[in-house]
Amino acid sequence: MHEEQEHTGFIDHTGYADDGDHPEHEDEPRRRSTTRRVVLVAVGGVFAALVGVGGYGAYNLVNAVSGGSSGGGGGDKAASATSSPQQPPSTEQAEAVAKDFLAAWGRGDFTAAAGLTDRPEAARMALTAFHDGVPTKSLALTGTGPASSGTPSEPAVGFKVRAEFDGATEAWEYDNVLGVMRAADGRTLVRWAPSVVHPKFSAGRTIAVRPLPNAVSKPTDRKGRPLDAFPSLRGVLPQIAPADGAKVVTGQAVVLSGGGGPQDPEQLFVLTPPSAPQVTLTLDADLQQVAEEAVKQQSAGGKPASLVAVQPSTGQILAMAYAPQGGFNRAVGGGQAPGSTMKVITSAALLEAGVSPDTVVPCKETTYSPRAWHNDEPGDFPAYTLADDFSRSCNTGFVDKGLEKLQPGTLATVARDQFGLGLQWHIGIPSRDATIPVPGSKDEAAAEYIGQGQIQVNSLLMASVAATVQSGTFRQPVLREDVKRVSATGKLPADVARDLRAMMARTATQGTARAPMSGLSGQIGAKTGTAEAGSGQATNSWFIAYRNDLAVAAEVEGGGHGNSAAGVAAAQVLKAGGGKG
Repeated sequence: MHEEQEHTGFIDHTGYADDGDHPEHEDEPRRRSTTRRVVLVAVGGVFAALVGVGGYGAYNLVNAVSGGSSGGGGGDKAASATSSPQQPPSTEQAEAVAKDFLAAWGRGDFTAAAGLTDRPEAARMALTAFHDGVPTKSLALTGTGPASSGTPSEPAVGFKVRAEFDGATEAWEYDNVLGVMRAADGRTLVRWAPSVVHPKFSAGRTIAVRPLPNAVSKPTDRKGRPLDAFPSLRGVLPQIAPADGAKVVTGQAVVLSGGGGPQDPEQLFVLTPPSAPQVTLTLDADLQQVAEEAVKQQSAGGKPASLVAVQPSTGQILAMAYAPQGGFNRAVGGGQAPGSTMKVITSAALLEAGVSPDTVVPCKETTYSPRAWHNDEPGDFPAYTLADDFSRSCNTGFVDKGLEKLQPGTLATVARDQFGLGLQWHIGIPSRDATIPVPGSKDEAAAEYIGQGQIQVNSLLMASVAATVQSGTFRQPVLREDVKRVSATGKLPADVARDLRAMMARTATQGTARAPMSGLSGQIGAKTGTAEAGSGQATNSWFIAYRNDLAVAAEVEGGGHGNSAAGVAAAQVLKAGGGKG
């Protein structure tokens, strides 16, 4: 075919030719001559005719990738074998055609690059699809010389690809090879294959920049350690959301898809990784491990239980465990009567009402119709003081003195204004606030003074009570520092806080909490609690305590006396984490 050959139609920006419509009644020879499309491509000074047939609109990417037809019928026409065999390309010829091909590809002239291959249309469509699917800021293609994968008849040339993208901090680089052949008409051509685009590219696959799934932030403990292995936290961590206004970045990657294998789709290069703001919780993984084990031991036999550890100086929640594991988070969401651990707040109210630790408050049987109140310690002790009643956990002494000195609603006021119980807490996950209603009768008031009746609390709330006594200031516990805390309207008077610490220390060393607290050094204090769950039911075990800058509350449903089940669990955590002052 010579340069002066006449052809019809025009080439549009896609490389397709259009001759217009032709009436069907025209004679067949004329119709064929006017519907053929001829594109002349200059290759090394020789013009090759690339002949196309109508219907290219249906030519899809799979045809392009697979290389089209090698024998006509609507696809590329491969270099035909109509002349005598030619000598294989020399090394210099192979490198020269590879250089021209890579230069044309790199500058975006896909028609010229495709014209240097044995399957021009398949190459043009594949290179165009790669350009459209992988929009680069710059694309550098550099030959690296002969490649060992070549053969004597078809040498191979290596090349390096370096692609840069807007917004990416690094370039995508990979090595590749292309084969070179001698066509029957003597031309040196690139042997087209989908792998010329990328070594892993093959028929039926696509390469494109795709968005990556948004990253899901996994909260860590205060030292950046993972927490998702702890059973009590598996239901908690998904409730932790990024802070308001935190930016979630949707990543992008060059993705190879369509292979159908276990790695389909496969990420070839990450332009920008997805990211989500990291959330650091106040929990301590070491202490959390101890708390999990302590609760597990005391919940053997199916007893529901929970434990929370709080740092008094900051209000940070250091550990939170509960059982059954994976069930309802009773540690922060439960509501149970706290038993005699409530006597800490009743004592605060009595101290503020003028009673001192040394005030004589006899411990004896007392009856307020329709209920009789009993003590764990049998007998009457008329010489007991308030401090004695507290350390021995005498119910009737608190009932008598509470009814004598306190007005209805005083207990709820002190609990709210000085201990923060009854305020709406925001700890970082849903939690239940304390319920301390104003009593409607003398019997209801008597029940509340010893932590019975309609009072509803949980381990989180009672750990905060112990923390408030230790530090003298209510600091609302939190799981994360970026939440908005509530503040109590009042403050525990300094002398009241001092007296409460002395009474709790005596309980830990000489009273009902002595056994579990034995061997613990430093500033210590504790209060046991035994809550009646109902007629004929086993009592619930409660224990609150502190050791230096660590406060703990534990409860075991049906666990019996406070110094047994709950006390043992709490002491394990205090021993592990309360050694520092």
